[in-house]
Amino acid sequence: MAAERSAVLLDWGGVMTTNLFDSFAAFCSAEGLDAGALADLFRGDRDARTLLVDFECGRIDEAEFEPRLAVALGVAEHKGLIDGLFAGSKLNRLMVAGVRRLHDDGVRTGLVSNSWGTRRYPHELIAELFDGVVISGDEGFRKPDPRMYELGAERINVAPGDCIFVDDLEFNLDPARELGMAVVHHTAAADTLAQLDRLLGRDG
Repeated sequence: MAAERSAVLLDWGGVMTTNLFDSFAAFCSAEGLDAGALADLFRGDRDARTLLVDFECGRIDEAEFEPRLAVALGVAEHKGLIDGLFAGSKLNRLMVAGVRRLHDDGVRTGLVSNSWGTRRYPHELIAELFDGVVISGDEGFRKPDPRMYELGAERINVAPGDCIFVDDLEFNLDPARELGMAVVHHTAAADTLAQLDRLLGRDG
């Protein structure tokens, strides 16, 4: 039987919020594009992918990112583009309540998030839920760089092997697993919270 873990590191977008790709798809559809246009752009266009990486790492700001992304995506207006893309993403209330419960019960919790800028995070809520925060735009590197996960564990004062890492993107789980973390692929809040309780030894 696997050893119980004592701490949890969580992604933000798509874990503590509703599905980001659904929000992106809704925006693209409203603009008359294929619903998967943004995802396809980042998968298939090297320059667009580099643009995203540079933005998530804080090497460029919104003022540069939005007009360049608008051109690549084929939308006429770049002002408010990020807000439009994220408009359909809301707090996942069940996840917020679940993480608050863990934190209030003394489980060490940390945020490890790739960012599209840093100003849109609900910083007061994050301070309530997490003992440590790692946001790519502040650090200059992004998941799946192992430094994100190592720093996440360090900021909540636990060893990587004591952590559970939660992300909605499977490829972001691999570095955490290689560092000895238990991992949870988030698809639904109830399932994720049940898995966390089991891995933390709280389900008995």
